[in-house]
Amino acid sequence: MATTLKNALREILNLAWQFVKKNGYTVKKNGYTISEAMKVAWANYKLKQAMKNKIVRFYYRKVSGEIREAFGSLQEKLLPATKESGRKPNDTLFTYYDTERESWRSFKRANLLSIGEFKKI
Repeated sequence: MATTLKNALREILNLAWQFVKKNGYTVKKNGYTISEAMKVAWANYKLKQAMKNKIVRFYYRKVSGEIREAFGSLQEKLLPATKESGRKPNDTLFTYYDTERESWRSFKRANLLSIGEFKKI
């Protein structure tokens, strides 16, 4: 198996296990089973890969409970020049560049609902 594939699978499994640990193993209002956690972890991975090449429409649940539609990208040519903030990266957040609002945004990885259509530039 290629090293990049092993790393990708490791990232997905670690993220899924993180969802289960933080949100509860039993099925409850906000809890995840391992199956649900794997689905959301795969969606996070696919979103990240798609954002490297395109502007992606996706949906997530905000902390307030509201569902947000967002258009984001991680393409180098679309990102503004940034400087190091000195903060430690947070593994529970997905940070992206919002192409509509032209600013950096983030959401909890566990709150990703779906990925919509892709826009090519």
